[in-house]
Amino acid sequence: MVELAIYDMDRTITRSGTYTPWLIFWARRRAPWRLLLLPLAGFAMLAYAAGLVTRKRLKEINQTLLMGGRADPAKVARTAEAYAEAVMRGGVYPDALAQIAADKAAGRRVILATASYAFYVEALSRRFGINEVIATRSKLDARGRILARIDADNCYAAGKMQMVEDYLAAAGIDRRTARVRFYSDHFSDRPVFDWSDEPIAVNASAALRAHARRHGWTMIDWH
Repeated sequence: MVELAIYDMDRTITRSGTYTPWLIFWARRRAPWRLLLLPLAGFAMLAYAAGLVTRKRLKEINQTLLMGGRADPAKVARTAEAYAEAVMRGGVYPDALAQIAADKAAGRRVILATASYAFYVEALSRRFGINEVIATRSKLDARGRILARIDADNCYAAGKMQMVEDYLAAAGIDRRTARVRFYSDHFSDRPVFDWSDEPIAVNASAALRAHARRHGWTMIDWH
């Protein structure tokens, strides 16, 4: 029997979302003039709320505005390391890091599954002590530059569930012989919660808290 502990990241391990702060961090360091485009990002958010663009497209639009249509991977990697250091200074729940360490000590294989982008998440995951990452991936151009385009699916909701299943299959893990513990804060992760053997709602949103209470799921608040 393989024991797995799968963690969401934003607001589960980290105290807040990381994508918009990443975009602002990048713009401040690499192209401060792009901060003038933040109001356009607000309009894109309104378009998403109105159902005019998908969540996937919203992320691509915001990346284009704050990072540009393509970015050099070496510069992204260096900036991601600096961003990860900034997040670790007070932006992470100590209880989350302690639980990750406890799951590893108990022999569980720990995996991070997040809708945030792999190009900066991997710098964070190393600091969390997690070596396996399932995250939203970017398309690359012919020169290997990171495009403001999502490769395949956004790792969110049903898309996250599919990506987790694909990852386990590629790793040779048979779900029938695995026991899965899953940690997340948000109701959008219901597909993975329902699929897991041990769903754990962490710092749960109101919708998730109500659902977890109805189904007898474990609820934890990390402060």
